[in-house]
Amino acid sequence: MEYLNKRIITPENGDWAVEARGLVKVFGENRAVDGVDLNVRAGSIYGVLGPNGAGKTTTIRMLATLLRQDEGYARIFGHDVMKEAQIVRQLIGVTGQYASVDESLSATENLVIFSRLLGLGRAEAKKKASELLEEFGLTEAAKRPLKNFSGGMRRRLDLAASLIGQPPLIFLDEPTTGLDPRTRNQMWDTIRRLVDSGSTVLLTTQYLQEADELADRIAVIDRGHVVAEGTVDELKSSVGSSSLQLKIQHSEDIYNAQLTVENVLKVKSNISLEEGKITAPMADADKVTDLLIALRDSGIHLAEMSVQKPTLDEVFLTITGKSVDASDSKESDLEGLRV
Repeated sequence: MEYLNKRIITPENGDWAVEARGLVKVFGENRAVDGVDLNVRAGSIYGVLGPNGAGKTTTIRMLATLLRQDEGYARIFGHDVMKEAQIVRQLIGVTGQYASVDESLSATENLVIFSRLLGLGRAEAKKKASELLEEFGLTEAAKRPLKNFSGGMRRRLDLAASLIGQPPLIFLDEPTTGLDPRTRNQMWDTIRRLVDSGSTVLLTTQYLQEADELADRIAVIDRGHVVAEGTVDELKSSVGSSSLQLKIQHSEDIYNAQLTVENVLKVKSNISLEEGKITAPMADADKVTDLLIALRDSGIHLAEMSVQKPTLDEVFLTITGKSVDASDSKESDLEGLRV
């Protein structure tokens, strides 16, 4: 596809696609965004995770020049979003939570119109529409009115439309909200291909699995603040060690096995009598070998053994004191807006 061979923008400021410092946006008495800092490395997928009302969409709107920040600054590939807004708009694509397309027109007609609005000639616009429809698996439905499209198909078309200008930075605001698991996985594959082809993606999401699957780094936002930032593994490690789970083959050995676990690992363990499992924190992985030897010497046989890392849900709950799907208020979304 032509857009997969696009020119890669070299950042003026080294490796950063996005730099934001102290971003603030106030609506009346509500500080929707209250001092947000972000660094997004070029060529990566950066996840912004948080519940509705956390400030995710407002942050995206400021970075995309759709809102003026009240305090702080932001740069896109080294260009100030307020002082150089026209340049920034040429470097970004924005896709909102809901497809902003004309339902009375076909997929091809929608993409051709968007292409023409961006300055492409008639023949070039048709070629671009055909390439994007093929890339997003919509060729067979190209002439079908959008009113007959499924939610997943509309979402894919909206993402395709945001890529007409071949932007090096793509803002995706909860792009898979409401999609079925199969369509969501297809969207994830598309997002990965975009980054493999040289784009940078800044993704907002409420889905823990989505952030876990896609993001190279994650910023956790709550009540307008970045409350944690790092790789998935760094965030998980910040809330505690991995846990060792053992399933004992013979139920009569479970209490002796528990004593062995506690003596060797020097920790307290928990027993699930119903499942015949022992769970213990694993602060020192080197001691697992000693534990296995001790269990074997005691004649205790294992049916299963696994190591479980903390989940992102546990990270979010520990950091914010609530689940990520908790919702205090609604932000304005990006419906109907595309740069």
